[in-house]
Amino acid sequence: MTGDWTAWPGERFSLGEGLRRVGERLIMVDILTGRLLALPADGEPEVLLQLAEPLGAVAPRPGGGWLAAAGTGIAVLGDSGVERWLARPEDGARTAMRMNDAVADPHGRFWAGSMAYDTTPGAGSLYRADPDGTVTRVLGDLTVPNGPAFDADGTTMYLADSAKGVIHRFAVDPGTGRLAERAEFATVESGSPDGMTVDAEGFLWSAIWGAGQVRRYAPDGSLDRVVAVPAEQPTSVHVDGERLVVTSATVGLAEPGEFDGAVLSIAL
Repeated sequence: MTGDWTAWPGERFSLGEGLRRVGERLIMVDILTGRLLALPADGEPEVLLQLAEPLGAVAPRPGGGWLAAAGTGIAVLGDSGVERWLARPEDGARTAMRMNDAVADPHGRFWAGSMAYDTTPGAGSLYRADPDGTVTRVLGDLTVPNGPAFDADGTTMYLADSAKGVIHRFAVDPGTGRLAERAEFATVESGSPDGMTVDAEGFLWSAIWGAGQVRRYAPDGSLDRVVAVPAEQPTSVHVDGERLVVTSATVGLAEPGEFDGAVLSIAL
């Protein structure tokens, strides 16, 4: 890494997440306020839309709009909000639930995790929305699922269970989206693995909530690099050309510091 961290000007977010580049725009969400935002190269974040419920993450939808992990399910969003729901599988759950992190794989499937507001152990699930709009529950017994993240050909998926401090790896059938048995990829003893991405070399980057770090793992699971972040709760990470960009959160912090909740970047 070279140079110092730079923070986007303006707002500090309660639960910034979901960093990714979509065309020429770098986007993110602020989960608890239900907002989708764009991050200009210079200037303050811009609100693209706002929902009346939590917004976990989005992915661009072929033909326009967004697929979104929102509220208690998976929705299609237009410019003004929800156009229709594909499914709301967490409606009526024993404990109050919300969708959390999500991502589209290289084959157009949208994968989204759910969690309990009170982080009830094992209450969360992972759902897959196929291109035809069918939503399937593919994993259960998760507490705080984060990621998932896919390699370039979509045959490997990484999924963190933040509450358990573990990152799992799955082989994925690219034709059907079916997952093989989970394998433990890495464990985190100090802090919790949060949002993740796979870089062009096939290495996995993970934001480490509570530790003020981003970690890079080699494909064999060995720890390749630890990058200190000037925010206690990094939440998602994106490799944007020759820069590393990280979101963070203020939620739960009694006295947030200068960069807590900021979007931060540094040259690689």
